Amino acid sequence: MSGFYTLLYKEGLRFWRVWFQTVLAPIITALLYLLIFSHALSKHVQVYPGVSYINFLVPGLVMMTVLQNAFANSSSSLIQSKITGNIVFMLLTPISYLEFFLAYMLASMFRGLIVGSGVLLGTLLFAPEYFHAPLLSLLFAMLGGGMLGALGIIAGIWSEKFDQLAAFQNFIIMPLTFLSGVFYSLHSLPVFWWQVSKFNPIFYAVDGFRYGFLGFSDVSPGISLLVVTTCFMALSGICLILLQRGYKLRY
Repeated sequence: MSGFYTLLYKEGLRFWRVWFQTVLAPIITALLYLLIFSHALSKHVQVYPGVSYINFLVPGLVMMTVLQNAFANSSSSLIQSKITGNIVFMLLTPISYLEFFLAYMLASMFRGLIVGSGVLLGTLLFAPEYFHAPLLSLLFAMLGGGMLGALGIIAGIWSEKFDQLAAFQNFIIMPLTFLSGVFYSLHSLPVFWWQVSKFNPIFYAVDGFRYGFLGFSDVSPGISLLVVTTCFMALSGICLILLQRGYKLRY
């Protein structure tokens, strides 16, 4: 397993060496979202009884940051390695495709959790935190980070240039995260869009994570956990199949 630990260390070091861009920048962006939306809507919106809009918004922003950064880490690392050509040095090493997958996925989870923790600490300046079931929130954060980390690996393998990866992120990841109930409760939507949102797996990750904070959710946390776990396992299986076959990696 020495190859796995080496690759995991390399992937962790890759994003930590540019922490100003990969860690601090998304934290500041999330805090700006919180500042703007809370200032504009905090006096006009109360989603759950006894819960201010700021406290409703905080867990959504934290989870959105975890998911987006987990995806960005694995996808950007793979596409950079493919374009620069150094992916061949990892493919020539005696590292199994399972170790390859675990290293990239775990590094993505680490980055997502680090950035999410930074956002959570920053939000203490705006509102007190409520932790109804903190371990459940941590579980959703890990599963959600793993799910988007695996999706990032798929996107990185599929993409052959930065434009394709940018399209994947702009037209799939961004809409799914912004339309997942981060800024609003799905109960406030018309029936049609409420039904459509049920097919968004990121909604279940955000809703389950928020339940761990507030004790309120739009759907049962058990259902959310089942959906997120199923999606994580399905995406992980697809990753392993692609890596085993060397799809767009071994030409």
